[in-house]
Amino acid sequence: MVDGNPNKGADKQENGGPRVSRRGMLGVGAAALAAVGVGGALSACGSSDEVNPSTTQTDPTDAIASANQQLTRTLPFGDTVDFADADHGFIEALQPGVIKDDKGKVIWDTDSYGFLQGTCPSSANPSLWRQSQLTVKQGLYEIAPGFYQVRGLDLSNMTLIEGDTGVIVIDPLISNETAAAGLALYRKHRGDKPVTGLIYTHAHVDHFGGSLGVTTREDVAAGRCPVVAPAGLLEHAVAENIYAGTAMSRRAAYMYGAALPRGPKGQIGAGLGQTTSIGTISLIDPTVNITATGQQETIDGVRMVFQMTPGTEAPSEMNFYFPDRRILCMAENATHTLHNLLTLRGALVRDPHVWSKYLTESINLYARQSDIVFSSHHWPIWGTDKIVEYLSAQRDLYGYLNDQTLRMLNTGMVGSEIAEAMKVPPAIEKAWYSHGYYGSVSHNVKAIYQRYMGWFDGNPAHLWEHPPVDNAKRHVDAMGGANEVLKKAQKAYDDADFRWAVQMLNYVIFADANNKKAKDLQASAFEQLGYGSENATWRNFYLSGAYELRNGSFGTPTAANSKGLLAALTVDQAFDAISLFVNGPRAWDTHLVTDWKFSDQQDKVHRAELRNGVLVHYDRWPDDGLPAADATVTLTRGGFIQNMVGGGNMQDAVAKGDIKIDGNAAALIQMKGLFDKPDPGFAIVTP
Repeated sequence: MVDGNPNKGADKQENGGPRVSRRGMLGVGAAALAAVGVGGALSACGSSDEVNPSTTQTDPTDAIASANQQLTRTLPFGDTVDFADADHGFIEALQPGVIKDDKGKVIWDTDSYGFLQGTCPSSANPSLWRQSQLTVKQGLYEIAPGFYQVRGLDLSNMTLIEGDTGVIVIDPLISNETAAAGLALYRKHRGDKPVTGLIYTHAHVDHFGGSLGVTTREDVAAGRCPVVAPAGLLEHAVAENIYAGTAMSRRAAYMYGAALPRGPKGQIGAGLGQTTSIGTISLIDPTVNITATGQQETIDGVRMVFQMTPGTEAPSEMNFYFPDRRILCMAENATHTLHNLLTLRGALVRDPHVWSKYLTESINLYARQSDIVFSSHHWPIWGTDKIVEYLSAQRDLYGYLNDQTLRMLNTGMVGSEIAEAMKVPPAIEKAWYSHGYYGSVSHNVKAIYQRYMGWFDGNPAHLWEHPPVDNAKRHVDAMGGANEVLKKAQKAYDDADFRWAVQMLNYVIFADANNKKAKDLQASAFEQLGYGSENATWRNFYLSGAYELRNGSFGTPTAANSKGLLAALTVDQAFDAISLFVNGPRAWDTHLVTDWKFSDQQDKVHRAELRNGVLVHYDRWPDDGLPAADATVTLTRGGFIQNMVGGGNMQDAVAKGDIKIDGNAAALIQMKGLFDKPDPGFAIVTP
């Protein structure tokens, strides 16, 4: 389906049979709509016996294959402008397209997507297949004299701007290894230029994580490589990647399909790029903060004018304009897809009204004076008129979703109802770059509802529902037991009503996690939903759920709370992170007061007090008159982060003399004993 909107699956023809709209897919949405009657119109592949649970992936049912085939006839695949733009300025691909870390582990593999060169199979939505054929293109590209991009070597792009003496790097990918490989490919063709500037467009890891792959802390400290970022980047990078990092990383494994087999029935891309690299993440602190729109900076002779866009695609983000070259960088505020207002991995809800306003500002300040626009994902657009229309259509899309969601919620509709009812204007819908390959109309509308109204829909029946397992047991009992639910779910599957099938089967699985028939049938239904979805992250979620139901948890392929991110924590942020480890009920009756003296920060003293299951912390001041602590710990900031946040062994550090404890040393051991370890492999599709 074009944007993941479940309401756009099929329209009713005069003969009562299904017709798939260009914004739809049969399995995700319209099969569940009673008015369409899809179940009676298209049968599933084979009989009930043939679709019984199995341990291998199912083939697409007739319903899904037919829906995908119809999209090949109705979507404008003859429009190949995007392919021409994506190939514009191509210099060379990385050969082979495989990047390894220093231990030989493969952390990126474009070559594994070679199957995308073939014809779209029935197990993939043809619109998503087309998008993946575009995003899989990799190598070095010249977008204008002195402006280069490395694309397809990570989820994001790395842009390189040649200055008077070296090269400025914009957004150094996720991993040091992929960033280094991209820089080496550039230098192969443009010479061994030093990196004379580093720019982070915003606070997501795919835009700063490879910083140590392109420069060094020594060069930054010496002023040879200024690091430019929007104000607040460090704070937001930590909040998103550390505080909820374990849960987000686990769900991101589903969202990007990083653990899925790659192939026509597996992971084919992520819409925004192919997937995430799994190398070493780093973060160098910014040395130049951009604080206001209109702020100008010249780095290595390259003049830039910045536009602050907080609250758009990231809490801390900026666009910037090269006035001497008529080139505009839109960060991740405009890409060749409808973006997320609430990413499926989890995040703060973004504000589409603000996003739309900032796009208007971008158009009026810069786009009408631009010949080229590029972003940190996908391919550039050339030509002033095309740029203005592109940004205007994206602006209108976010504004429309915001305004129409609010209009409908003010009539009493709830988020799920609005998501089913939302229709996008045809003039916006026809553009490939408005399709929901990464965000979707469906989950974006629900995010807008959540932003304004919260989780509660106002119906008191939903105010105090039972939690999932208790809820499931009651549903299964009320529906006549597991066997009866399985029969109903099998019928829903046969009728191509996969949404209802997975909902019923979810009750059985959460009532009895060992019910293999339910798990296998739900896996098959998940696969059908994935095969039909135009939204890459929906496909990856469905197929990841199916994979884990059949094979068990694949955990989290990428490490949360990487050493590179932990090293960027301030003392205050590190204590905030530690407070999230405290097992509150176990710590109810514990009262501990500790002082932490940081020898590498002018003997700064920070107090931490554990009481009522809460770790409260604050800076101390000389002669503040506070009661004595149970223990005083002297150490460096790095030693504190390593041993208290990063899983180091404090007793070994004390024995080595790296940590000095005055007072009751047992208090520290007691405090660490009250910490829980996050679980990067927690269950998602099972209780």
